[in-house]
This record gives sequence, C-alpha cells and structure tokens, in this order.
Amino acid sequence: MKLQKFLLSCYFLALPAMIFGQDRNNSVVDTVGALGEVVITATRKSATLISSPFSISVLKRKQMSEYQYRSTPEALMSTPGVFVQKTNHGGGSAFVRGLTGNQTLILVDGIRLNNSTFRYGPNQYLNTIDHFTVDRVEVVKGSGSVQYGSDAMGGVIQLLTLDPGYSTQPRVSGNITGRYWNNNMEKTGRGQVVYSGQNFAASGGISTKKFGALLGGDTTGRQSPSGYGETDADLKLKLKLSDKAELIGAHQFVKQSNVPVYHKVQLENFLLNEMELQQRTLSYIKLNLTGSNALFKKISFNSSFQQSAEARNSQKNNSTSLRRERDDISTSGASVDILSEFTPNWTSNSGFEYYYDKIDSYKEDINTLTPTSLRGRGLYPDNSTYANTSIYNLHHIQISKLTLEAGARYNWFNASIPDATLGLVSIKPDALVFNAGVNYGSGPHYIYTSVSSGYRAPNIDDMGTLGIVDFRYELPSFDLKPERNRNTEIGYRLHTDRISGSLALFHNKLSNLITRVRSEGRIIDGYNVYRKENIENAYIKGGEAFLNWQPNERWILNSFTAYTFGKNYTKNEPLRRMPPLNGNTSIKYVLDRYYIIAEIAWASDQNRLAPGDKDDNRIPRGGTPGWQVFNTFAGYQYKMLQLRMSLQNILNEDYRTHGSGINGVGRSVLMELSASF
Repeated sequence: MKLQKFLLSCYFLALPAMIFGQDRNNSVVDTVGALGEVVITATRKSATLISSPFSISVLKRKQMSEYQYRSTPEALMSTPGVFVQKTNHGGGSAFVRGLTGNQTLILVDGIRLNNSTFRYGPNQYLNTIDHFTVDRVEVVKGSGSVQYGSDAMGGVIQLLTLDPGYSTQPRVSGNITGRYWNNNMEKTGRGQVVYSGQNFAASGGISTKKFGALLGGDTTGRQSPSGYGETDADLKLKLKLSDKAELIGAHQFVKQSNVPVYHKVQLENFLLNEMELQQRTLSYIKLNLTGSNALFKKISFNSSFQQSAEARNSQKNNSTSLRRERDDISTSGASVDILSEFTPNWTSNSGFEYYYDKIDSYKEDINTLTPTSLRGRGLYPDNSTYANTSIYNLHHIQISKLTLEAGARYNWFNASIPDATLGLVSIKPDALVFNAGVNYGSGPHYIYTSVSSGYRAPNIDDMGTLGIVDFRYELPSFDLKPERNRNTEIGYRLHTDRISGSLALFHNKLSNLITRVRSEGRIIDGYNVYRKENIENAYIKGGEAFLNWQPNERWILNSFTAYTFGKNYTKNEPLRRMPPLNGNTSIKYVLDRYYIIAEIAWASDQNRLAPGDKDDNRIPRGGTPGWQVFNTFAGYQYKMLQLRMSLQNILNEDYRTHGSGINGVGRSVLMELSASF
C-alpha cells in the first residue's frame, strides 16, 4: 500500500511536466487564483485581495460545485490556513490558524453567526449553513476583531449567499439538482428559482438531504450511527428604490434531525447520544444608501433576527434514564456602517453594532419504564441575556504603490445570568483593540505586513455552563475576563497572467486565556469536574504557502501547504488541538464542455499532544497518524444539463483528521445531475 501511494504521488507530481506543453487553442476558463479578486471582509469595503495587508483566502461557488462538497465545513478543507475537525458527521469545525469554536468568528452576509453560547473548542454550527446557498467564502486569517468584534482571535470566516442580481429585461431562471452517494451515504435534492428585473430581483430555494451512515476506509467499514436528515429553505429579495437606495431582505432556514454523536456511542457506553434537533433561522433587512456628501458616501443599515435551537438526547447502556436537553437562543441585531471619502485616496468606515441574546435552557430526566420525569436546570442558566455593543472606525489610504489600513474598535458587554445561589449575576466586560497594516506593490510583486490585536469576551457558555461537555463535567464561573491576542505577520504575493502565489508567516500571542481547570478528586456522573479560569498565556506561529499555475488555457494547478505550531508557555506544554502540517494539490483539465480534476489532500502525523489531547478519546493513543487521500472529480455540460461525478479516497485510506470523532469517508462514488432553465 505504501508503494502504491508513493507511485501515485510521483504520478501526480510528474503529470504537469508531461502535459503542460499540449494544445493551447481553447478559451481561458478560470482566472489565475484569487489574488485579483475584489474582497470585502478584511476592510468592510471593496478592495482587491492582492493589495490587502491582511492574509485572505477566497472560495468561490464554482469550486464548491466542481468538487461536490457535502457540507459547508467540508468545503473549507481545501482552504489554505483552515483545518476542519469533525466531532461527528453532522458537524465540522473550522480551525483558522489553530483556533476554532468561540475563538474564530463566523459571519453570514455580514451578520454574526457566533452567539453567547458558542463554546471553546470544536462545534457544529458552521454545518447549519446550507452550502447550496453560499456564493463565496472569504477567510481573513489573523485579523478581524477591529472589523467585526469579539471572537476573531484566529480570524473571520464570512459566507456570502447567492445574489439574484438585476437585469434590463425581466427573466426567470433556476435549476434542479439531484445527488447520490453510493451505499446510501447521501440522497440530496435541491430546487432554486431566480427572478431578475430592472428594479426588483428575487431568489428562493429548498434543499432536502438524507445522509446515511458514513462508510470509512480500509478496515473501518460502516460507522453507525452517523447518518441524519436535513431540510433547508432560503429566500432573498432585492428592491431598487432609486439610483441611490436599495432594500434587501432575506430569510434562511436549516433543520437537521437526529444527528448522532458517533464516538459517544462507540467509546463512552451510550445507547443513545444525538442532537435530536439542530436548527437555525436568520432573517434580515438591509438598506443601502449612496450619498453625495463626502462624509456619508455610503450608508448601510442592517436589522436582523436569528434563532438557533439545539435539542440533545442521551441514554447509557443498561440504564432506564433518558436525558433530554434543549437550548434556544434568540439573537436580535442592528448595525449601521458609514463609508466616508475624505479624498480620492483616503476613505473610512465608521459604525455601530448591537447584538442581544436571550437564552432558554432546560433538561429533563425521563424514566423509560414509568411515565415519571424530572425537569431541571439545563446546560445554561435559563433566561440568561447577553448584550454586545461596539463602535469602530477603519481608515483606508492609498499612496502611490502603498496601501495603508488602520482602525480601532471599542466593545462593551452586559451579561445577566440567573444563579440559584447568587441570584441575578451581572457581568460587564469591555475591550479596546486596534490594527494596522501596509502593502507595497511593484509590478507583479507585493509585500505586506500587519499587526492586529483581538479579544474574546467571556460568554454565557464560559460563565454559566453546568453539565457534561465532551468528556468532562463543567461548573459555572462568574469572574472571567476577556481573552486577548496580538497577531503579527509578514507576507509576499506574486500575480502574473499565468502564475500567482503567496507566502505568509505569522506569530499570534495569546494572553489571559480562559481554560478549564480540573477539580482534583471531584467526579460527577462518572466525569471529572472542571471550572474555567483566566490563567494561561500561549502563542501560535506558523506559515502558509499557496501556488496557482495556469500554463495554458486547458490546465490549472493549485497547491498549498500550511504549518501551525502552538505552545502554552504558562504550563510549558503544547497548546491543545494544534492541526498537523497539511496541504492540498490539484490539477484541473478543461476541454470545451468537460473538466476533470485530480487531487491529493494530506496531513502529517500529529503526535505533539497537550495533556488535554491525551485525555481526549477522539485522539488515538500516541497521536493522530498522517494520511494522504487521492480524489478525482469530473463534469460534463450538455445544453441545460450538468453531470458531475467524483471518485473519492481512491486507495481506500483509513484516516481521521486530527481531533475528529469519526473517520473520513472510504473509497466511494458521488454522482450529481443538475438541470438549468
């Protein structure tokens, strides 16, 4: 098997040399990388990626379709600097430069997905975004707290949904998609309709998904229980009120049912352990105005309402007690962003943001032999509230070949937590952060550097959690302070007609980290007891390299490698959950209506473990072995029909991404047929 992998690796590396000299008589079908892209996340305004002083990666709809990603988290697996861990098949947590959970901020159309119950470490919430609705993903690495507030210590992942767009003549279009993964691992249907007019546009869609138990590679076989069902719906409306005013409204709905936590059933003696319900809804209205006054060149008003529900069921083997837990979080949001143009080369974004969470939480223990039940405190204190308010100012300056960025944000919070012993506990942390960066471009060469300070305010999950989380039992903590970080980096970008690439080196200093401290000798329900405290300091350093080469109009090569090293210097030990060295290389060939892609994704061994990693039953004893997975993707367009197919994990590698609770998929075939009208 090792010889097979070695020979196939040599084939992948030698393939470009054998074919790049062939026929060039075909139109260009892909831009060279994403360095010439216009992005908005890093600076809250449109700017070219190549001239940004921050590290940014872009994932576009076209790539998501061609690679047939199953979910939004899995789509990010091919993004430089992002490593995806999967606790279960219905989850997927993106690590941005070694940080995840409530230390990485997720936005949907500029609105915070993060709420005050986001926990430290991996979570499943990125999977509550239907990937069929995503037009592009922008990942800002190492920066984001000044631009968007708390939690962006690792960076920001912004998902921008499909835009119906206007047209000079009224037209209706749409598509219907069906997808099947062998062994009943996936049955998906998607329908979408788009109307475009001169002053009005709308799009709407429905997705239904049925995922069966995931089939692992080599000796793993079927990993059951791991399958679940999902229903999604989305609607977006755009109305041009005038040449200077536009109104946008949107609604998103995602419901996932009976999502098993596979490793709990396999390793922790559970008869049943599942998310009975994972549900998210988001509704928002945006008003965009264009003014003639330089101080108010553009104004954007945003009002949003988001609800998330999580219901959990658990029952041990040989037990008559069924535990049912449910958390409901309602988040109201409002913001205003003002773009000012002081000179043609000096602009500024200023604004105000407000989010308010209301948390309802309970648990119920049911005797399965009798109709009796006992209702009590849930994972979070019931009727807790969390207010998040901030003001910010960002400046963008262009001086000849120099691009300068600088900004600051002040954020204050008000958490109200009912406690059975202390009564109503009110906590009001605050934070002031800044960033600054410079990019110098000369011809195809660009050099940039930046410094970004960030923070994460303690939330309801930090302060109010009571109960079993992963492999521990947690108690509330009410005296926590914000975590802090300062990221420094330097980078280089190259952008020509045929080749583009980037190299970034970074150092992220973390201080005042909130960590779980074990209460020695205390055990509740068979689990060790922990409480959170601000006691640790650490750093993460590393680098990312990306290359895109298009030697002619038919061939495209993409490759990246990412390295992350984390150390907790308070305890003089490795930082938890650090991703291993990892990367991805793909070669794409296009001919008229056909395309074919060959890909190798890989990760090295991760045996540099923190004590918490060694206690984590999802990580094999001694560390997670390295792996190499070979995949092939192909597509054919015939008039209004698009046929796509992928052969995944060709060598049937038995592998697991570091920290995951379930193995990756084995050798399998996924087929998709779309009809457009």
